[in-house]
Amino acid sequence: MKNSEEKQIVYEDAVIHYSIVGNGQPVMLLHGFAEDRSIWADQIAFLQDRYKLLVPDMPGTGKSTLLKKEVVSIDDYASCIKSILKKEEIEKCILIGHSMGGYITLAFAEIYPEYVTAFGLFHSSAYADDAEKVASRQKAIEFIGKNGASAFLATSIPGLFKDAEKSSKDIKNLLENGNNFSAEALIQYYEAMITRPDRTNVLKNSKVPVLFVLGEYDKAVPFKAGLEQSTLATTTYVNILRRSAHMGMLEETEKSNRILADFLQFQEVK
Repeated sequence: MKNSEEKQIVYEDAVIHYSIVGNGQPVMLLHGFAEDRSIWADQIAFLQDRYKLLVPDMPGTGKSTLLKKEVVSIDDYASCIKSILKKEEIEKCILIGHSMGGYITLAFAEIYPEYVTAFGLFHSSAYADDAEKVASRQKAIEFIGKNGASAFLATSIPGLFKDAEKSSKDIKNLLENGNNFSAEALIQYYEAMITRPDRTNVLKNSKVPVLFVLGEYDKAVPFKAGLEQSTLATTTYVNILRRSAHMGMLEETEKSNRILADFLQFQEVK
């Protein structure tokens, strides 16, 4: 990445690392569960000539240290993001969140709407976890506690792709990155996700444009649920990745790049 500036802040008791790439209208890219900011590498390369991209490692990910609070919520991660914007003296921003990053985006849009000029949910959902999803996450927490982060990710990451064989290189890279995650970090993320509230009202009340990127074969955020939510906001841009599950930025990179570029171009300050 050309002209990438590595920066850090202290948020509560954690050191948060992030990069700033490019110049122009500010856009923040938020990674998902068991990912780090490198998940956006292709999108950063595609967009950096036109936008100022802020790309953090969330607490406990990559170089960023874990929050040590007894109870951590998605709202805490949103507050962490606000701290970055405040340090960079950015008053308005577009946020794009993948999966868990979308949960953080929705929390941010609800708590700090004055900062948000548009936002995008990339394989993400405004729905709270239902009983089945809670049970699944709790089972995962138990597995991680007994077997560790790497063992869990080896069982879960391949299922995020439509075609694991075709995506074997990307899966290998994610598993290698997964070796850097602690069990404590993954458990903290899951617990935060379990307790997050339903945020469909954020969509219903949104005064800014909302992007939805849906994977037709996504099991983590089912296609039908994504379509349902896309009707809630007044101004929506709905894009379907027909050959993707939950990892469209890797499974259909060129199309994902174009979707983001088109959405951001519509939001450019004239």
